[in-house]
Amino acid sequence: MWRCALPPLLRYPTVDELAARAAALVARHPRDARLRRVGTSRAGTPLWLLSVGHGARQALVVAGPHANEPVGGATVLRLAERALADPRLTEGADATWNLLLCLDPDGLRRNEGWLSGPYSLGRHFRHFFRPGFLEQPEWLPDGAAAAVLPETRALLRLQDELKPFFQCSLHGVDVGGAFVELTRDLPGLAQRVAHAAARLGIPRELGPYDALYWPGLGPAVHLIPPPHRGDLAAAITEAAVESTWFHPQRHGTVTAIVEAPMWGVPAVEDGTRPDDPDAALRAVSTALRHDTRVLERLLARVRPRLAGLPDAARLLAPVDDYLLVCPGLADAWDPRTPAPVRPRPPLRRARLTALRIAGRRRALRTAGLLHQLVTASGDDPAGALPELDRLIDTWCADYHDGCGARWSPVARQAEYQTRVVRAAFELAARHGAPYPRPGEPGWGTQAAVPMHRE
Repeated sequence: MWRCALPPLLRYPTVDELAARAAALVARHPRDARLRRVGTSRAGTPLWLLSVGHGARQALVVAGPHANEPVGGATVLRLAERALADPRLTEGADATWNLLLCLDPDGLRRNEGWLSGPYSLGRHFRHFFRPGFLEQPEWLPDGAAAAVLPETRALLRLQDELKPFFQCSLHGVDVGGAFVELTRDLPGLAQRVAHAAARLGIPRELGPYDALYWPGLGPAVHLIPPPHRGDLAAAITEAAVESTWFHPQRHGTVTAIVEAPMWGVPAVEDGTRPDDPDAALRAVSTALRHDTRVLERLLARVRPRLAGLPDAARLLAPVDDYLLVCPGLADAWDPRTPAPVRPRPPLRRARLTALRIAGRRRALRTAGLLHQLVTASGDDPAGALPELDRLIDTWCADYHDGCGARWSPVARQAEYQTRVVRAAFELAARHGAPYPRPGEPGWGTQAAVPMHRE
């Protein structure tokens, strides 16, 4: 019989709270829930897997793959409670839910300066952390056999052990809207996404930056192209690289990446035509070039002062990544760029808004990381801190006032993700035809489309 659930989460859970709440669920339901350690992070933090049910069909849900996207932790706890309360999700589906509480717990700890609230854009970006591309555990830039990070190796082992029919990776957009990316079509998911978003007041991002050139499967649902190799700059800006999303396809797994916004922007679902799309694109690319030059000058002023700062290299890695790709993004979006490799897709207001948000996101993240570096140094002879504060405040005001970004409560974000994961799970169980595996006819036959024409 279902017993009283844990108190609802009104804020993002920390690494320690995730483990404690999962352990409490297992203590209340020892026959139906198990908690086991499936790996260890670089800093020695356990990677915990919470499993619910005893069915033969395995579902795997991965929370916290990106350190700055904490909503997945709240979502997996909610999913565990739903699976314990509703036997249709376990016995009725002959399924076991395997919930990885956090794939990057070390990175999540670095975000604890803003996790507990109060939630404001300025506070978020001043305490934001996301590691450089090569330290993000879902990516396999050199293939699975060459995976270096212990978190990555733990997830690969888990995928090969479970051979899940369904995998879900939980992500969170800082500013924008909700969307889903799939490694295989799940007919009917777009309608389920639309229903969940409408009921909860979550805007859908109809033209997300991540999927600029990807096939659409329905509003706010996109098909990820098969993995392909590329240089580092392309890999940072393209999700269609080798990753743990595609690794379990050898087992017939379909993977869904579910994005939920922290600050929602209604214009990302505006499907109307803009009056002058080229002018809007020029404005976006010009702003990104300008912001990049400003940040490059600031970095040149502060970098010499950071040589002795502990862990400065880890904060500088994402700064260098962002500044590396921003000029290429600006060129890719600029209609004045000659001879584009690939024509741009139709530019509705939704897509233009998404590109505007994406460009500003890179600038804000870079400024926030530089702010942390200068603050941690305890010294600012270059006078960078006041300028960084001004930039962060100005750019956050543009999000709030210019884009209409508004906070979505944590409980609402988690409920939206929970409903979408459940819908994808049910559709994957219904449409269970396996995707072609490596070496079989049909594998890798789709065109690998670069997202931003680098």
